[in-house]
Amino acid sequence: MHTTQGPIGFWSAVSMGIGAMVGAGIFALLGEASAIAGSAVYLSFLIGGGVALASAYSLGRLGAALPSSGGIIEYLTQAYGIGYFSGSMSIMLYLSALVSLSLIAEAFANYATTFLPDGASPVWQPFFSTAIVVLFVLINLRGAKDVAIWERLTVAVKFLVLVAFSIIGIAYANPDLLSPGNYPASNNIFYSLAVTFFAFEGFRVITNTAEDMPDPARTLPRSMMAAVFIVMLLYVAISFAVFGNLPVDEVIAARDFALAQAALPLLGHTGFTIVTVTALIATASAINANLYSVTNVTYQLAKDGELPEVFGEPIAHSREGLIISGTFVILLTLLFDLSIIAAVGSISVLFVHTVTHVGHLKIIARTAASRLLVILAALLCFAAMLLALVYVLGNSGQVGYILIAFLVFSVVTEVILRKLFHRKVKPRLLQVPASG
Repeated sequence: MHTTQGPIGFWSAVSMGIGAMVGAGIFALLGEASAIAGSAVYLSFLIGGGVALASAYSLGRLGAALPSSGGIIEYLTQAYGIGYFSGSMSIMLYLSALVSLSLIAEAFANYATTFLPDGASPVWQPFFSTAIVVLFVLINLRGAKDVAIWERLTVAVKFLVLVAFSIIGIAYANPDLLSPGNYPASNNIFYSLAVTFFAFEGFRVITNTAEDMPDPARTLPRSMMAAVFIVMLLYVAISFAVFGNLPVDEVIAARDFALAQAALPLLGHTGFTIVTVTALIATASAINANLYSVTNVTYQLAKDGELPEVFGEPIAHSREGLIISGTFVILLTLLFDLSIIAAVGSISVLFVHTVTHVGHLKIIARTAASRLLVILAALLCFAAMLLALVYVLGNSGQVGYILIAFLVFSVVTEVILRKLFHRKVKPRLLQVPASG
């Protein structure tokens, strides 16, 4: 866990959730979602938001009963015990978080390069993606208080800009562009859930703030639900603003900076610049929140003996897992095209969420959650995962192999750490699930 310099309250936690979601979502993925769902993408955001709300309920109740900086890692071990299964799922979650961070860092670089003159050296792209990760590794080294302060500031700025953009965009929207007659086939709207759920996935970072909360049992569930609901409303409003002012083909053509492109007909180049700067703030904010989350995850894994001990060693007001994870993220952004890997990451996250909700049913007597709502969360995440698989496998033959490799890597890593390096899982007192 980070060494806290100050508590994380309700609004700080909400800010971290919004920061993680909006940076990885509307700026980085709106164009991808529109390529599948067209101008009906707002419906996909509503459905994705519904899945995220159900998942947030289940995770929130788990966090209230089991407050831990490890978040989902802790919930998996409490439900399934410390073993190869929970360890492999935990490593898969960690890898998915690294992929997500790499995607956000590349999105930041894409927006940053729009300020460069035509013909600028391609070296600037990796420079920007590397520099932003290094910057927030340094900020996170200062501890949870500085992470929370940055999130409150950045979320306030980008939220105000996006709300203003949405209001202006909706006021000047062309109803013909939003006509249901322009919608694609209904199955495309559901297929786009693979992208739109990933736009909400960042809400899980709130689970990793539990040990920095004065009253996690009350604050954590409320902040998770509030963050998802606010972001869902924001995504829907932005979708109306964008597709009410730009034809779908223009949004797809400018998929790397679709929001900024939508500001051009409304506010000219000044609007383009404002939205682009906001995108830089938003993606930077998401990197900040996700690095904080990843550090707490690696600390928990190291404490349980499922990652090398170096990940849990203290450095400044954080852990060395922060430095190691930041290095991995930089390498991913420099070495790989993450478009396909990001889809695999999304499917993997949905799988881990499904497994976590099923595990919640095993210990539900301790969380006092609604069994019906937890079952609903598991079913919705599983359905979204299947839809994502159907769409992705139908569009890329490589994804199936990569997904299998992703799972195999997680299992093999767990086995190597336990067997070849003789890592022993540290004893932990697990509460015995109540019957019923």
